[in-house]
Amino acid sequence: MTVLITGATGLIGQEIVKQCHDKGIKVHYLTTSKSKLSTEEHYKGFYWNPRANEIDHFCFEGVDAIINLVGASISKRWTEDYKKVILNSRTETAALLLKTAKLYNYNIKQIVSASAIGIYPSSLVHYYEETNTEVSESFLGKVVYQWEAAVDKFKSIDCKVAKIRIGLVLAKDGGALPQMVKPISYGVGAAFGSGKQWQSWIHLKDLAALFIFAVEEQFEGVYNGVAPNPVSNEELTKIAAGILNRPLLLPNIPEFAMKIILGEMHILLFESQRVSSQKIEAEGYVFKYANIQPALEALLH
Repeated sequence: MTVLITGATGLIGQEIVKQCHDKGIKVHYLTTSKSKLSTEEHYKGFYWNPRANEIDHFCFEGVDAIINLVGASISKRWTEDYKKVILNSRTETAALLLKTAKLYNYNIKQIVSASAIGIYPSSLVHYYEETNTEVSESFLGKVVYQWEAAVDKFKSIDCKVAKIRIGLVLAKDGGALPQMVKPISYGVGAAFGSGKQWQSWIHLKDLAALFIFAVEEQFEGVYNGVAPNPVSNEELTKIAAGILNRPLLLPNIPEFAMKIILGEMHILLFESQRVSSQKIEAEGYVFKYANIQPALEALLH
């Protein structure tokens, strides 16, 4: 089997590539940097420049499925200009992939695309399953809605479309976790706001395995990419502090303070989405890290 991965050099992409190679799956990947092109038998790079509408169409040759991870980071300050970058880096890239596959008549059987639980409205009480149709009115909610709509257009070439709505990704050397635990390690950690907001999380290794599982099992439709047991922000903070053997002495950090520091992006710390993993488990996926304590112990020790 050969998969084409966009965003292969990012945090999630690197882990997916590693797990693909462990399973004997060949990887084609797209990169905007010609210096990152590789021509190994099981790992071939192809150049693209989505802003200029450029792509090496040979990236599709022999490919069974696309794993679509590309998208500008949401962890940079959301100026009006950067908001456009966040959206376009998701929707325009999907459109370029589809247009190219159509133009050269490549038979792509499936696309498994990243999405995000930010599409769900913030709530302390709702338990979101994939059947939920309500879309958050936040900037992220609107981005995810348009992102998924762009990916859905692959159905026009008789391609199976699966979307993985990703929660808080926990990783040792990237993503949000190192930034979250840094103040805790210095003894100045605290929960955000009430601390009651739900954090639907997933360990990086589980997320990568889940994408590959979705390809192998020919998934279609929406799946939540979260572990089975969400926790509150306060619980996550306390468990991390316990593992690091650090006290939590400060009061919770008020929302207005983070809004001053981060601007609109502060909602990443205060939104609450309690999200179900039951659909993915019903398909047969078994989580290696189903609970937050062992997941954080594996990452922080």
